[in-house]
Amino acid sequence: MTESVLDYMTRLGREARAASRLVARASTAQKNRALLAAAEALNAARSELTEANEKDLAAGRANGLEPALLDRLALTPARIDGMLEGLRQVASLPDPVGAIRDMSYRPSGIQVGKMRVPLGVIGIIYESRPNVTIDAASLCLKSGNATILRGGSEAIHSNRAIAACIQRGLAEAGLPAAAVQVVETTDRAAVGALISMPEFVDVIVPRGGKGLIERISRDARVPVIKHLDGICHVFVDAHADLLKAQNIAFDAKTYRYGICGAMETLLVDQAVAAAFLPDMAARLHNKGVELRGCERTCALIEAKPATEEDWSAEYLAPILSIRVVDGLEQAIEHINHYGSHHTDAIVTEHQGQARRFIAEVDSSSVMLNAPTCFADGFEYGLGAEIGISTDKLHARGPVGLEGLTCEKYVVIGDGQLRGQYD
Repeated sequence: MTESVLDYMTRLGREARAASRLVARASTAQKNRALLAAAEALNAARSELTEANEKDLAAGRANGLEPALLDRLALTPARIDGMLEGLRQVASLPDPVGAIRDMSYRPSGIQVGKMRVPLGVIGIIYESRPNVTIDAASLCLKSGNATILRGGSEAIHSNRAIAACIQRGLAEAGLPAAAVQVVETTDRAAVGALISMPEFVDVIVPRGGKGLIERISRDARVPVIKHLDGICHVFVDAHADLLKAQNIAFDAKTYRYGICGAMETLLVDQAVAAAFLPDMAARLHNKGVELRGCERTCALIEAKPATEEDWSAEYLAPILSIRVVDGLEQAIEHINHYGSHHTDAIVTEHQGQARRFIAEVDSSSVMLNAPTCFADGFEYGLGAEIGISTDKLHARGPVGLEGLTCEKYVVIGDGQLRGQYD
């Protein structure tokens, strides 16, 4: 009798739960050995990875996959190098598991502190990019968690080939194969099952388009770490160094259009708009960026009139909306109203303005004199990242090793009692 999708996912969940207990108590050396052995296996399997990836690319072309998605799907030699580097970097990072902090004596004589522990089993649902398989597996393993990875059907051959390398690494270190499982079926019912198994799965991390994340957030019976949009802003303050501001804004928009940390709206203080915008616009026009501006913007540069929808649009494309604001207060109001609480930046040489912006902008990352595209776990020194969270409970911003753990209280006594007994 053929195993149903629900039975298959239940089996994966049960095996992951059992494996999570073994991984949680694995030593740092054992986990690092698995990561480095996986890197060696990946390096030795370059031709197999390329062959598997070509199957996915051929199927993608036949199915009319857009060029941008085909690009995300491709496992180039440079991307394989990046996967190897990611594994090695995660192996080199400090292990958060077991760290105890803030131990202090209470009046009763007991000691109270907190210990960092794994979350347990993490389900990760993602699209297109097969390198996410390595990022997710390495971070979950190093943080003492088991993981169930459900990649997009368009990358199934690539993900299976990568998973085989991870399995070699786990075996080399004496860790259970079920510590990292890649869902083999492309049936969409697998996603519904994965997000509905709180007895086996502790956290879900969706990585993909807004539609996927909205569906997971709506239907999951398991806590979700996620962000929906990356509507990121750069505000050029009246006290900005305008050349610095131009370079920062240009990089924030054009470094890569399709990342969640790309700037989508540029805000400019009216006091410097006439001096700043013409040169900024010329540089963006030369790069092929379409500009959409407010009335004051359109009076200064060539731009299409912006609509109300533009202020809350995540373009992920060479399109930028620009608004001239009356000052810091209005910039903060605009960001908190239209933004997605992802990443926002101010360019200013005024410490007071900078402090207010950093304190009052309600985003998971707030930047001073730096482009929003720096919102990335690798750039933050986290190694690879599992994703970016705009939620306020548990983890916020790029989620690395520490974000895949939580804390429990540790209480140490020596026979102290609360009650009086004869």
